Parts: sequence; structure tokens; C-alpha cells
Amino acid sequence: MKRSIIFCIFSLILISTACNFSTPKPPYEVVQNLVGDSAMVVAEHPLAAQVGKEILQAGGNAVDAAIATQFALAVVHPRAGNIGGGGFMVIRLADGTVDALDYREKAPALATRDMYLDENGNVEESLSKEGHLAVGVPGTVAGMEQAYMKYSKLKDWKALLAPAIHLAEDGFAITESEASRLNEYKSQFQKANPDPIPFVQEAVWKMNDKLVQSDLANTLKLISENGSMGFYQGETADKIESEMKRGGGLISLEDLKNYEAKWRKPVVGNYKNYRIITMPPPSSGGIVLMQILTMLQRFPLKNYGFQSIKSVHAIVEAERRAYADRAKYLGDSDFYYVPVDSLLDTTYLNTKMADFDSMKATPSAVLGPQVKIGVESYETTHTSIVDQTGNAVSVTTTLNLNYGSKVIVQGAGFFLNDEMDDFSAKPGVPNYFGLIGAEANAIQPGKRMLSSMTPTIVEKDGKLFMVLGAPGGSTIITAVLQTLLGVTDYGMNLDQAVWAPRFHHQWLPDVITCEEAAIDTTVRKQLWAMGYKLENVSRMALIKAVMVLPDGKLQGVGDNRNPDDHACGF
Repeated sequence: MKRSIIFCIFSLILISTACNFSTPKPPYEVVQNLVGDSAMVVAEHPLAAQVGKEILQAGGNAVDAAIATQFALAVVHPRAGNIGGGGFMVIRLADGTVDALDYREKAPALATRDMYLDENGNVEESLSKEGHLAVGVPGTVAGMEQAYMKYSKLKDWKALLAPAIHLAEDGFAITESEASRLNEYKSQFQKANPDPIPFVQEAVWKMNDKLVQSDLANTLKLISENGSMGFYQGETADKIESEMKRGGGLISLEDLKNYEAKWRKPVVGNYKNYRIITMPPPSSGGIVLMQILTMLQRFPLKNYGFQSIKSVHAIVEAERRAYADRAKYLGDSDFYYVPVDSLLDTTYLNTKMADFDSMKATPSAVLGPQVKIGVESYETTHTSIVDQTGNAVSVTTTLNLNYGSKVIVQGAGFFLNDEMDDFSAKPGVPNYFGLIGAEANAIQPGKRMLSSMTPTIVEKDGKLFMVLGAPGGSTIITAVLQTLLGVTDYGMNLDQAVWAPRFHHQWLPDVITCEEAAIDTTVRKQLWAMGYKLENVSRMALIKAVMVLPDGKLQGVGDNRNPDDHACGF
């Protein structure tokens, strides 16, 4: 009895703490490099990171903090944070137990293989990117509930939702970057949503303007009271179905009721004296990352030097070969056989690099048929967390494009994803989409679309070493790779590795894309002479990482490419 009374008192204190979440006064202080003694949260918005920190301080573990942070991001980072999308979570407990949670969106039951083709068999690209037909069945709420049920320390679901409800109901001051995007997408919001929505106002949005989301607050209250049934059944589900009918979408009440998040076996492999724990299909990230690392094992990158001609050449050729396999073999393993063991086999990967020529580029065309690689949006969000006892969580979630399909569920207040665009819209056409590659990621009812999201946890000598991941479309994998190599091979501090300029190759198009500061002029000239093509881009994926320092303290680093990235620890 005494134990029960103590637990009840603790629960009341916790709920009070969460409900009285201390919203900082704007402008928010943004910290992108922080060392903490005990715990660390790195997220894509300072308010969301603070929510995670306060849950940890209230006695929650890394999973509890991740859940609360994700719901907070659905409020304060609406262009990517979500309850209308989906994602992946990789977990490593302090005792070394590892797990992976797949809550990627699914194709509705009425989805068909050729649903985005016109009468001439050509892809109508806007159909899979904008509006109701672009929406996959959301997975975020189911995923958060599954994580809570299996790993929560607090065992208090309402406390994890309380900060997000507070932020939605009472409002918060928007950042400069969010104000800019709300202004940029105003006409698209109005086109997709005939009724008034909180993201559209007559005046131009400015930094520190207050955004109140009353409908979203009510939806979060239903989830708080009823768990996932407050989203996939009842009032919210009815509103989703009504929204689908209004705009010609396919998601039904049955699709929502039948959605399930799924626990999967992580992809685990070794790179030198590091153990990599990352996401399996339908993420392509884990397999592609491990393929690249395995192919690079034999190259003395440390001796070559950071972004030297030899380093860039070796990394690009490994990336090229791994992305070719991605196009050919990877998809939802519940629907299409993915030969994971074979793809990660060291002998196979050494064979793939057997034709590596140290003096020239390998043309991508010799590695397989011309397959059109889908362009994935940068507008994803990632959170890395380590708690006081050493539990670690790496979680990446997305709506796909900025604000997803741009469609808000009327009366429920949240954006729906446009993840159907991540399927291969037109499989089976040789030399353009590629028969086998497209088949692995062809549209099927109930199938999850392929993703490059790469939530990753790293051990060194059997102990937790690093937690990292990023938004950034197809550049996520190579950003995680290069951040890891920066620390493991080039001797960088974590902040140096995260902030270092990056380059990327994904097989097709056959070009090295570079941030402007990446690869100096001399090396670029050498690469051109070896047969490479190079193009500049403004930025690539946005890493959020935590590293365990030699003294046991935690360094949290947000990406300086994103002004809202924030590290929060104690």
C-alpha cells in the first residue's frame, strides 16, 4: 500500500511538471554544441529539445523523452514534425539490448500500382506530391504508443503528451525560419484547404508571432486520453476519412484501424573497432551505410587525409556501388525479398570494389541499367537522445515534403504526409526506371515505401559511443557516413565532424554533389581529370548527434546548417 501511495504521488508530481512545461520567452536561445554531465537531447527545435530534457529530469528514460519530443515537434515544427506522417526509431539500452521500430506510413488498401500514371502511361508527378491522393496511412501515433508500451520507464502516457498539448493550446512564438516557410507556402495551404487554418493569416508572418493550434490541441487530448485509438478510431479517424472523401483521397476507416507499427531486427555491423546499430528495410539507410563502411575498410582514410583526392575517390566509389544496390534490391521486406545477409556479406562487397581504379572514376552506367532515383525531401526531422543511465534513442520521422501534402485534416489540425511519392510510380520500364529496382519499391496496398532515413547508434569497444541521424533525403546516408568518418578516421571532434562541409554521390545521376565549401579547388580539378562531374548545392542533410566523451560526459551537437537545431542537456 505504501509503495502504491508513493507511486501515485510521484505520478501527480510528474504530470504537474509536464503540464507546467516552462516555455522560454522568445527569442529562444539556440545552443548547437553543448557538453552535459548526465543526459542530452538534440532536436530540430529548442522547445522540443527542452521538452525532452524536462521529461528526463522528471525521471523518464530516453524512450520517454523521445516520445514527448516527437509530439512536441508535431506542434512547434509543423513542416516536418508530425502525427500525420511516420518514421523509424533505433534503441540501445544501457545493458546493450538493441531494437528497431518501424512506423513508416503504408499505402492504403485502394492504392494501385499505376495510380499516378496518365492515360498515356506517363507519371503525373503532382498527384503523388500534392493533395489527398499523395497521402499514406500515418504511423507516428502507433509508433509512439508501441515504444511507450515496450520501453517506457514513467508509464504515464498523459505526462508525455502534456507539453505538446500546452504548446498547441496556449501557443508559442515561431522562429524566423518557420515564419519564412509559412509565408512561402501560404498559397499552397489555401489551395489545399478551403476552410481557415491557423497557418494562414492576412499579415505576413514574422519571427516571434504566436501560433495557436486549438484543433491540434484537441486531437492531442484525444490521443492522451485514449492512446492510439484516439487517432486511428473514433472522432479523429472520422475526420481523416471525411478529409479523404472531400479531396479524393484513398485512406479509409479500415486502413486506419488496421495500421500497426512493427518491431524489427536492427542492421548491425562492424567498422574497425566500432559496432554500428542502424535501421533495416523499409529504410535503405542501414544497409547502404554498412555497405559503404565495409567497402571502405581496406582504405587508410586517416593517412589519406580529410577530403584529399584519395579519400574522396574511395568514398565516392563505395557510395556509387551501394546506391546502385539500393535501387535494385531494397524495398519493404514484408512484400519483397530483400537479401540482407547477401548485401552485407564482406566477400560480396569486396567483389563489388574489385574493379575500383585508383586513377579514374567508374561510370555509373557500367554498374547497372539506368534507374530513375526518386528525389526525397530534406524536410524530415531527427532527434538523438542519451539518458542518465546510458539508454540511447535515435529517431527520424517525416511528412516527406515541406508540410507534407499541404492538406490539413479539417477540425483535427494536423498536416497529412505525401509519402506515396517515395514509391516507384512507374515500375518495370527497362533503362529508365529499371525493372528489378522499381519492383522492389512498387506500389502495393498495405506496403511501406522505401526511405533513406538512417537513425544510427554506434558502440566503441562494446560501450555506447555515438547517437546520430538527420533529415536530408538521399543525402542522409552519406551525411551520417561522413560525420562518423570525421570522428573515427579523421580525428575530428563531434562538432567539427557535424559542421564539416560534405559531398554526396548516389549512383544516378552520375555526379558528385558538393556543398560549396567541400573539396578544395585543387582536388576538384583532379576529380574532373579522373572523369568525375561535380555540382554545387547549398546544403545537405542536417545531422543531430550525441557523443560519449572519454571522461563520460556527453557532447550534443546540432547542425549549423539549420538555425533551429538545439542541444539541451544536464
